[in-house]
Amino acid sequence: MDESIYQLSEFFKILSDQTRLKILIALSKKECSVSELQEFLNTTQSTVSHQLRILRQTNLVKYSKVGRRVYYKLYDEHVKTIINFALEHLEEFRGGSKNA
Repeated sequence: MDESIYQLSEFFKILSDQTRLKILIALSKKECSVSELQEFLNTTQSTVSHQLRILRQTNLVKYSKVGRRVYYKLYDEHVKTIINFALEHLEEFRGGSKNA
């Protein structure tokens, strides 16, 4: 149980970075190249590549090559589901506090 708690904690640490979350949200809509993500995030290529490396190492994104171009996508539907549930939760409670 302690190992699962540790792994879950590490998972949420990965999701706590705004740049990584923006990348995951963009990839939940479509596959993107580094340059497309760079434009979407309005940041440097090295920043995008660094964050993608972290997301790849934690099995949140994967990539495929088409010719010389590399496209990134979410590793699986679980990642999209987690993001969508979190967004739905925030939307439900936006504008006021509700008691559980």
